[in-house]
Amino acid sequence: MPRPLTSPRPPRYDVALALRELSAADPKLGKLIERAGPFTLRVSSTSSPFEALTESIIYQQLHGKAAATIHRRMLESFFPVCGIDIHPSAQHLLDCPNEQLRSAGLSHNKALALRDLAAKTLDGTVPTLARIRRMSDEAIIEHLTQVRGIGRWTVEMLLMFRLGRPNVLPVSDYGVRKGFALTFGKLKPTDKVTPSDLPKPDVMKRRALRWQPWCSVASWYLWRACDLAAKKLEPSSTP
Repeated sequence: MPRPLTSPRPPRYDVALALRELSAADPKLGKLIERAGPFTLRVSSTSSPFEALTESIIYQQLHGKAAATIHRRMLESFFPVCGIDIHPSAQHLLDCPNEQLRSAGLSHNKALALRDLAAKTLDGTVPTLARIRRMSDEAIIEHLTQVRGIGRWTVEMLLMFRLGRPNVLPVSDYGVRKGFALTFGKLKPTDKVTPSDLPKPDVMKRRALRWQPWCSVASWYLWRACDLAAKKLEPSSTP
């Protein structure tokens, strides 16, 4: 059945406990947490895997504003059959004409990926929300990467921002790697980043042993390390 679109909310895990334990286990990370301020990650755990991955596929390799426009247009194209602010079902997406998806701005490859997502949702490869909540992170990754256009990073983002899983470390994410280099390596905010500056996955995983079971929180702060570095590069305002 189509479902109403929902607003993000704070994660259900104990953020205060996570921050205390991370700061105690890794003082360098603790200093970053202190500088970056409150943890403001929000999740939409009421979104089904189908709904969340539909959005993820649309957003891939696009600027956020352009992707948001395409996503909105695609949802609006289903209003006549679903109603306003109701997400289309997998069957709706599978049955709609190609021209409907293309008119919203979707590329041929993304339209194929969305149809594959819809088909694999209907055949059970993509679990329901009730089922996925009972699955381990790795089991979810194994199931969802069977969908065309869905890789490990995309599922990790779903785990963090849709399901609110507390212990995800996206070691292939550029921002997390850069934040790691800024926090634990020799990279300075003024440096031009080269591939050699970015840590290898095994280096990140070794350090992250200290962060268990709060790697999602640590990763979020590594993204904030990039934001703090960018602010340092901004020209100071004139008095």
